[in-house]
Amino acid sequence: MKKSTKVAAAVLAAAMSTSVLAGCGLVTTNVSKDYAQVIAEVNITNSENFASSEYAGYADVIETAEITKRDMVAYFVSTGYSLMQSYGWTYHDTFNMISETLVNRQIYIQYAMLYLLNDDSEDYTAEGYRAKVEEAADGEKMLAALEYFLTEEEIAKALYDTRVLFNNSLDSQEQSYIDAEDEETSTETARTTPTGVNTEDEDYYNEAYRIYTGSNAAANCVGYEVQDGSTPTTRRKAYGAFLASLRSNDLVSANEDTSDIESLDYFKMELQNSYETAIINKMTDKFETAIKSTVTESVAQQVYDTTYSRQEKAFDADLSSFTTALDGVSDTSFVLTAPEANYGFVINILLPFSTKQTQDLSSAPVDKFDTKGNKFNCRADLLAEVRGTDQRGTWFTGTEDYSFRVDPESELDNVYIGGDASREYLFFEDSLLASTQYERVPNYYGRYTYNGSVRKNDKDEYVLTPNRISIDAFISEMEGYLEQSASAVTGEDAYTVTGGSYVSSIGADDVIVPAEDNTAYYNRSVADYYKADGTVDYSKFVYYAGKVDFGANGFNANEMFLEGSAENVAYSVINELSFAYNTDTAGLNSYLGYSVTTGKTSYMAEFEYAAQLACRLGAGNYVVVPTDYGWHVIYCTFSFVSDGNGGVVDPYTFNWSDIEKEGTFSYYFYEALVADLVSDYASNMQSDAIDTYLDCAVVYEDRYADLSGLDTQS
Repeated sequence: MKKSTKVAAAVLAAAMSTSVLAGCGLVTTNVSKDYAQVIAEVNITNSENFASSEYAGYADVIETAEITKRDMVAYFVSTGYSLMQSYGWTYHDTFNMISETLVNRQIYIQYAMLYLLNDDSEDYTAEGYRAKVEEAADGEKMLAALEYFLTEEEIAKALYDTRVLFNNSLDSQEQSYIDAEDEETSTETARTTPTGVNTEDEDYYNEAYRIYTGSNAAANCVGYEVQDGSTPTTRRKAYGAFLASLRSNDLVSANEDTSDIESLDYFKMELQNSYETAIINKMTDKFETAIKSTVTESVAQQVYDTTYSRQEKAFDADLSSFTTALDGVSDTSFVLTAPEANYGFVINILLPFSTKQTQDLSSAPVDKFDTKGNKFNCRADLLAEVRGTDQRGTWFTGTEDYSFRVDPESELDNVYIGGDASREYLFFEDSLLASTQYERVPNYYGRYTYNGSVRKNDKDEYVLTPNRISIDAFISEMEGYLEQSASAVTGEDAYTVTGGSYVSSIGADDVIVPAEDNTAYYNRSVADYYKADGTVDYSKFVYYAGKVDFGANGFNANEMFLEGSAENVAYSVINELSFAYNTDTAGLNSYLGYSVTTGKTSYMAEFEYAAQLACRLGAGNYVVVPTDYGWHVIYCTFSFVSDGNGGVVDPYTFNWSDIEKEGTFSYYFYEALVADLVSDYASNMQSDAIDTYLDCAVVYEDRYADLSGLDTQS
């Protein structure tokens, strides 16, 4: 789903957060009267600039917003205290920041109301606004005023977000009680999960969703999932602690009905904040629409051409600027050209030596007759015994169980089991199946079953036994999964897996001479690893090589991240296998993998040669090579290809017709361009509005002097 560009200036940071309320009560006695004091009043119509503004006709619409001392404390408890600790601020600095933030936010909210009332494209009227506010009960008029400018969907989304916020806070509080009751709390570190797992669609809301306090049934809180180990008792304790924190800061009064969490004034404060955020986002959407109307095809093409030209000159003049840019490639940072061919990116899947094998290699004598002091033959013997295992065990047993058993009747197709019918488990069901709530996990195909046995013991705990597979078995799994997944390509040309073979030798022109089997690799003599001049011949370490062939038109970098493209399906398969087997965890969730340059690198020599070879051969090529760490399966995700004349083929083409096609290069380039413009425009509009009408605010600093003066009192 295409996302809009949401931007909010830092000065308008939300007054509340999803964090646990800080355990730092500012008061120990009942100070309700003190906290009810108004510390600031904001009415944009009182500004000297209002009468001459285009909004002067709405002078009798806006009511004065009163910011209370309680609002300041609520902000401090949920957000300000954490900021103070993080940045080393004093109480004086912190409460002045809170005062400024709350005032600026209210100025902008009032400005947004006037902007929307004055917008001819909307149906808002002063009469309708007044009627909405007058109908509201006392204490809810501000909510009604904000609600007037929101659609039914936006109101429902804001309420849902507020409920989620409370459940998240209670979840964090409850975890301490769950851990205390669990005598066998695991300290096992969960394996990294792919970026985007369990990411809720930004427009999703569930009207039946409720806050779970433990006094109500979790089953009636539709859409809320209790934490592992949660019981009604632990949840009630969490809610009690939550209320105690509110009471210690006078955010819940004695006469409030705490059995109904949504009746609390604190809940209404949070809901008001969500409404305000929705209005800020509505304004940003309008700014985005305005900006996009100015970014025509010719403008976007000019930006692309200028960026390309600037990079070409900079990279030719300073190679370090190119390598720095290469390391920073992302959805919003692009490298459009290169100073020469064969730079690229690779995914590295490491199947490592065991601890004992590493020790054996370290303590082994040098190979017989090897005057260079190397142990290549000894290492080859150990490599034959390396066994990789599926590393995703903690996705069953970690803090969150991401696993699910594949239902034969489910919509999932192409589930890969490697010929073993007992392999039934996959991961991230919510992010793989069609869902209105969760986005799909990008660049992760998701059909590779856990390679091992899964059962539960009498305590309903997972007992996992991963299969131990050789490098040859892994290659078979990889190629089998790639071949089976090719049918998922939705474009005209699916890829094919071709040329996979053990390597006998590699010519100077990178032509790979295949071997009949792997025996020649393990039977090499010491002399085979060296050239005639006595230097190491790193081509002799390449064990296996193969290729994902993208057809007559070749690899299309413009569609690398386009779901269903041949390029993306193949990449997603390799990325998933990396999460399954790779013990080089630094490579997980990298954008395109490790960047590979053409000269000397900091990589181990065998890896450097193989990675550079893969990049010379081009995207889709893969090679297998050892180092002293074990086996490396190296897949080239992208490389700059030679044009045959000493130059580089331009990998990207900006195509205006593709800017709405999510996943294409043109889509990301356009979105990055617009996002920058919208961010600048929105920030400027917010800053201008605040600066223009700042004199409308009256701040009573003496009324919170006791809070800002806590530094001298302590």
